[in-house]
Amino acid sequence: MKKIFFSLLAGASLFANAQSAPQDSIPTNPQSQQNAAQRILSSNLNQKGLTVGGYGEVHYNRATGKNAELDVHRVVMLFGYKFNERTQFITELEFEHVKEVYVEQAFLQYSVTDNVNVRAGLMLVPMGIVNEYHEPTTFNGVERPSMDKSIIPSTWREIGLGVSGRWDEASLRYQAYMFNGFVSKNGSKLLGGSNGFRNGRQKGAESMMNNVNFSGKLDYYGLPGLRLGLSGYFGRTQSERAIQDIAGSDVGVAMLGLDARYAYQRFTARGQFIHASVSDSKEYNAYYGSDLGSALQGWYLETAYNLLPQDKKQQLFAFARYEDYDTHASTEGGLVKNLAYDRNEWTFGLTYKVAPGAAFKADYQFKNNAVVGGQTIKQLNLGFGVWF
Repeated sequence: MKKIFFSLLAGASLFANAQSAPQDSIPTNPQSQQNAAQRILSSNLNQKGLTVGGYGEVHYNRATGKNAELDVHRVVMLFGYKFNERTQFITELEFEHVKEVYVEQAFLQYSVTDNVNVRAGLMLVPMGIVNEYHEPTTFNGVERPSMDKSIIPSTWREIGLGVSGRWDEASLRYQAYMFNGFVSKNGSKLLGGSNGFRNGRQKGAESMMNNVNFSGKLDYYGLPGLRLGLSGYFGRTQSERAIQDIAGSDVGVAMLGLDARYAYQRFTARGQFIHASVSDSKEYNAYYGSDLGSALQGWYLETAYNLLPQDKKQQLFAFARYEDYDTHASTEGGLVKNLAYDRNEWTFGLTYKVAPGAAFKADYQFKNNAVVGGQTIKQLNLGFGVWF
């Protein structure tokens, strides 16, 4: 079966009028940055047929007191097909840790006008920076920011319907969608604890739905070198039909996000703030026996500087990032805040972009929590990422 699958991929790439997407050049101007799906959509503007792309990353991680781990973290293939001048399909097939296969995106886009697009299918929830721009050569650090793994949580995608586009007169990009959203109980996994909402992602796999969730984002790009984002997500989790009327079988989620990216010559900076309020967490914890907080909150700031001259094709960014996040920012009922969930991290490292779409990475992290006398975890990360 695997041989057949890969033969089909090879055949599509070689014989189906395929055209690879243009290579990534990490933009120093965040106003023009595109993610993989956007780039394939724009690559198809002047042709019909198939466009192929992909990205991948390999990691080495060694934390205090632990053996080193080596991992082909992900290899992703992207395919876009243009049916006519208004209709395109995008899909993203991801192989994680060699043994796991996921469909990360699969949506149909119909362009009503040049600035209004209708989308339906499995799509990224527009929250924060990394959830939409998670290709390994678009961010510093071997690993994605930790708060993006639990609170947002990247890569967060669900099935939905909505619109996207640009309003150039106001320097705005907009997105507005209806999604199915998190599930209250995902097999044996629950919301709460150190993982926040992560266990609730349905990922489009036989997704359950009895509550409609709403998500939207505005990006402002009217000032040179600056891009600002305002995100929102509102709704309730999905519960099994047999228990959906039982108190605690689902919770309300209201999430707000602010993000900013800035670049000037060889200097870049980015920052992000996320706050999520959870209603009915007391009832949820009593029903499922979990430890979900009534609020989750986090933020980070990062600065980077290219150590090589601007006229060089290669780039060597030295960066520092500080993040602070708490999946027990507040709790309800008898649930006591777990100080181990109130965490902060320093990450210092280098990103060496040896060619457009290829980067070697190295960083060192200091991870702490609010537990009195808690040990600082130190972690060395090495890796490389590609995007084509």
